[in-house]
Amino acid sequence: MSRRARKAAPTTAGADRCTVTVCRGCCCGTPKIPNVDHAAQLAGLRRALEDTAQVRVTDCLDACEQANVIVVQPSAAGRVAGGRPVWLGLVNDLDATDDIATWVRSGGPGLADPPGVLDLYAFTPSRRIRQAVES
Repeated sequence: MSRRARKAAPTTAGADRCTVTVCRGCCCGTPKIPNVDHAAQLAGLRRALEDTAQVRVTDCLDACEQANVIVVQPSAAGRVAGGRPVWLGLVNDLDATDDIATWVRSGGPGLADPPGVLDLYAFTPSRRIRQAVES
């Protein structure tokens, strides 16, 4: 895992739509994860969610063993309904990216159940890592 200093993530409190954070640091989005079209993955998410969610790219999320990592943060309504950020790892195929986009378009965390296959990608990062991204 990377030990690089982190910048504080912008808060999404009060956001009226989901935020999808795509890691593109240390390992994610690099040749360290071969046979993945990283540019197509990001472009597909941006295209699929352009009117639905904010898609942002961040440097290393420090969960390198799970590369490629995507974090789906709920909208304000989703948070009120009990939704919490969902960390997805090993997102290394376009079908998984499509499933994420479909879920977010349906409302995302707190408002819509994710497709069952996304359970295979969900993981819980350490508290230190979660706090750096979710605060």
